[in-house]
Formats: sequence, structure tokens, C-alpha cells
Amino acid sequence: MSRHSCEVRSESATDTQAVIGFDPPLRTFFLHAFVNEETDEPELWLGTLLEEYPSLESIVEAARQSGYEVSGLQHEAILSMTKEAGQQHAPSIAERHVFVR
Repeated sequence: MSRHSCEVRSESATDTQAVIGFDPPLRTFFLHAFVNEETDEPELWLGTLLEEYPSLESIVEAARQSGYEVSGLQHEAILSMTKEAGQQHAPSIAERHVFVR
């Protein structure tokens, strides 16, 4: 699983410690931002379902449609995540046992 720092902005706040990456078992990109210090839960948490965001573009667009802008991704991070997402990933245990489709 890759994890890279980025910046996420909403109309009212900026999170300079947001995290974006690729989760091979779920085969999806994920994005966490605006983590609540008391609950440790992110206000923005995308990419929790199997193959939900298969491309970097799709998760950035989903964030945008929810009122957030993603920026600050380094070129190397973009290449690394894209390369990881392009690899063949074996089905998870849950998929092999038909718990998830």
C-alpha cells in the first residue's frame, strides 16, 4: 500500500497533512483529510470499497465533486501510485471465498 502526503482544501479550511495512496487488496485509490483530533476519524475518507476509485483521476474528481481540491502531489508520488495501480493484484481472501464481489 502506498501513502503519500498531499494538501486538501475546502471552502473553509486546508489540510496540509492529508494522505493519498493506493490500496492493492481493495484495488482502489484512497484519500484521507481533515482528521478529527478527538476521534482520529477523517472528515474526508474516500476509497473504502473494492475497486471504488481505479484511477488517480477518479478519486481527485470525486473529492472535487464533494467540495475539496487536492494539490501538492509530487511527480514521483503520482508515478509510483500509477505504477502500483497498474499491476495485477490477486483477489483478496474475502473475494476468493465469495464474501465480497
